[in-house]
Amino acid sequence: MFAESIELKNFRNYESLSLKLNPGTNILYGDNAQGKTNILEAVYLCGTTKSHRGARDREMIRFGEEESHIRMSVRRQDIPYRIDMHLKKSRAKGIAINEMPIKKASELFGIMNFVCFSPEDLNIVKNGPAERRRFLNLELCQISRVYMDDLANYTKALDQRNRLLKDAFFHPDYLDMLDVWDEQLLSYGRKLIRERRQFLLYLNELLAEIHSGLTHGDEKITLIYEPDVHEEEFEKRLRENRDRDIHSKTTSAGPHRDDFNIQANGIDMRKFGSQGQQRTAALSMKLSEIQIVKRAADDTPVLLLDDVLSELDSSRQNYLLQSISDVQTLITCTGLDEFVEHKFAMDQVYRVSCGHIEEAAPQRIIGG
Repeated sequence: MFAESIELKNFRNYESLSLKLNPGTNILYGDNAQGKTNILEAVYLCGTTKSHRGARDREMIRFGEEESHIRMSVRRQDIPYRIDMHLKKSRAKGIAINEMPIKKASELFGIMNFVCFSPEDLNIVKNGPAERRRFLNLELCQISRVYMDDLANYTKALDQRNRLLKDAFFHPDYLDMLDVWDEQLLSYGRKLIRERRQFLLYLNELLAEIHSGLTHGDEKITLIYEPDVHEEEFEKRLRENRDRDIHSKTTSAGPHRDDFNIQANGIDMRKFGSQGQQRTAALSMKLSEIQIVKRAADDTPVLLLDDVLSELDSSRQNYLLQSISDVQTLITCTGLDEFVEHKFAMDQVYRVSCGHIEEAAPQRIIGG
């Protein structure tokens, strides 16, 4: 699978942009704050309906405008698709596939798969549980529509239960409905717990080889699931915590509080790992995404590298660049030195400056 082109209108700092993409390596280089990341954000948004930076729709619309349009042409297993996205300040976004509007974002599932790696992803290891839950959810949603639906239904039930707990302060009779949302929470929450446990077992198998390659065999990485509550104990915990939840006006138990522990040679990387070890673990986890999608979709994903090379040392840069030779890649960076140093093939090069893009001569630097 690969993206053929992207068109923007009133998106971020782009009034208008039409960009053709190479099936190989596409490099967007230039100074900081020129609009390189905005292009990656538009590609990711058009394929997943979400910003990889967590931005809201209204925040991505060009200043002074009310709407923004994105159009992306893609090809999967030689079948062309056109994805149109219409962002609006005051209403939900509109999405169309081959000019046919869709009602649910999940209808985009299966057309394209993206793996996005930014400097913030290096915080997966050292930041709080929310970062690791986000990693789990993004991974599982890419390969399982069932998980995507279970997560959406659990999130809806959780939001409704929390809203009821807040409203019950003024309307105590609302608590009569608590059992209804508890049943929903239990039904979908138990599925999430099982799916996450199975996925982490699978991920450990993939990570072993990748991490060994990055550390020259010196470290063995292990991900250990730490569910907030086990599925067989979930109902009991909800009952025991009900008074506390009513008092605090929020749900205190469930997979929305899950975490997993990242260990190398039995050492907790979050607490005791060096910065280099933490970055290596995070890089291993992100590289595993490529393999996960390859196996699940029987195709290669599109890889987005957002200024991440500058955060890695030469050895890790080299390993990363060697790992993506068969994947369409969009890379943002401030210069081309890293690619020259590692003799990396550059199929398409663009210079980005103040929201304007200039095509540069591609360079194919291969071998010694």
